[in-house]
Amino acid sequence: MKSAIDPVGESAAMREVLSAARDVAATTATVLLCGESGTGKEVLARFIHARSARVRGPYVAVNCAAVPAELLESELFGHERGAFTGATERRVGKVELAHGGTLLLDEVSEMPPQLQAKLLRVLQEREVDRVGGRAPVPVDVRVIATTNRDLDEQVRTGAFRADLYYRLSVFPISLPPLRARREDIPALARFLTAQIAAELGRPALELGEDALAALQRHPFPGNVRELGNVLSRALVRARGPVLSPADLTLSPAPPPSGAFAAPELPLELAALERMAIAEALRRTGGNRTHAARLLGIGLRTLRAKLNDRDPRGHLRLVESA
Repeated sequence: MKSAIDPVGESAAMREVLSAARDVAATTATVLLCGESGTGKEVLARFIHARSARVRGPYVAVNCAAVPAELLESELFGHERGAFTGATERRVGKVELAHGGTLLLDEVSEMPPQLQAKLLRVLQEREVDRVGGRAPVPVDVRVIATTNRDLDEQVRTGAFRADLYYRLSVFPISLPPLRARREDIPALARFLTAQIAAELGRPALELGEDALAALQRHPFPGNVRELGNVLSRALVRARGPVLSPADLTLSPAPPPSGAFAAPELPLELAALERMAIAEALRRTGGNRTHAARLLGIGLRTLRAKLNDRDPRGHLRLVESA
């Protein structure tokens, strides 16, 4: 079994990602990992750290979106005693704690503008200024940053500093969404099933072929994280040794937010229409009357669209489903 820090996937897209990660791991280059939420950016960051010369050093992660803006400066850069009300003692920040190792800046796009300049100084000068400090502190850290937003667009709108963006994107790696590598789902599902079962104290269950097929059909807007949640629920509720489609909760979900969540373009209007009809039929269990109502069209119109055939005589809707 792969270790917990190894990404799982044999698709062409993931082979390219892992090849790039291995290449950059052997260097000191700053890495920017881009992709939708739940695609495994932090797992890939640990993968890079574990294969770097810094593996004996600390691996320190900071979620820039989870720490309140007013606390993030102290969290990252530390502070001296008396620097502000409540600062009763010196605190070493996460940048210093990562000295000799790797610092992961998770969701760096959420960093407030006033702190972006301070981070830029760390990357340029290799030193950190504690809040209330009198002299900079030298640091030796390898920075890996992640984002689920389009930083190019944020630079254009002024939400993110251009000079910091160029410092962070020395070696960018884009992680594909799960729907773009469906062939990886069976291996991922088996790996996660074994891992989650151990965490839950449950016996490892087998995934039936029909369950795997159902998973491969699902769009997974939440990506690998959503797949893990689906399998966690299935393992909790399963009554037999083999997981079946009935054990899987694959309810419709809204599309993921962020710039990387957009579907591959261009999409033809007819293709979007077929997708909408297929989804409506799935939600209504194949009931055409209810599906037509859900779509806001007449039943006769829906029947006509379902009977639409291409020049080869194949149903267009069936082919795209």
